Amino acid sequence: MVETFIPALIVAFREGLEAFLVAAILLRFLDASDNRYLKKHVWHGVSSGVVVSFIFGVFLFWISAQLGNSDAIGKLWESIASFLAVTLVVTFIVWMIKHGGEIVKYIHTKAALNLSAKGIFLLTFFMLIREGVELAFFAFAGKYTLLPILLGIALSVVLVYLIHHSLINVKIKTLFSLTLIFLILQAGFLAGYSVHEGLSAAKTVGMIGEDHGILTKAFDLSATVLSHSDGVIGLPLSVILGWYSKPEIMQFIIHYGVVIGLFSYWKRKKNRVEHI
Repeated sequence: MVETFIPALIVAFREGLEAFLVAAILLRFLDASDNRYLKKHVWHGVSSGVVVSFIFGVFLFWISAQLGNSDAIGKLWESIASFLAVTLVVTFIVWMIKHGGEIVKYIHTKAALNLSAKGIFLLTFFMLIREGVELAFFAFAGKYTLLPILLGIALSVVLVYLIHHSLINVKIKTLFSLTLIFLILQAGFLAGYSVHEGLSAAKTVGMIGEDHGILTKAFDLSATVLSHSDGVIGLPLSVILGWYSKPEIMQFIIHYGVVIGLFSYWKRKKNRVEHI
């Protein structure tokens, strides 16, 4: 689907870039510190992290398939999974805002404190699986297909390879900032989506009536060019910004509250750093 292909591609690229850059940074650190014998444990950590992340993603989709026969339970599950995804992604975004500018130093410090076969393996494994689990949650909540995910990961691997071998010069900080903007927008969308699915599940099981005030729409532009599913303007906005054309009031508040809150936190953090 067009509306999910680009978001899936960008999210997979972002998560893959972060994960494989960690491996590249560790490999360079081990070369520079004359601990080349530990490099194989970085690769063991990468392969193990990829496998576990894939299994976790399959498990999420399997649960969804099992619950798909019940509309109410399925919607409730999607709401809970989306909420978990948002919680995880927001935690990651806050971490990136705090440490993104010094990620190389952070990884070097962690590696120096865990300079053993087991330590390097676990460091690589847990840093990579964090990205893998986030991608799995994103893929599930956003209903992403496998093709754009694989393509995004492949692009990230190629870019990290070129950077690692000094074949190209890329400003990683700028690239991370651009993709972080996209992640914040998607986090807001997922937060709103989790509320929407939760309300839908509550309505389906009769917890709230069709005319309950909590289901009141903030606006409904689904019959215009701003429709998020097929509008000439709305569809691109949905792909790029996470636009939704007929949100409930609560969904709208949560969606844009998360977006504004994270951007405000990022701005305050940058201002604080600039004044130090």
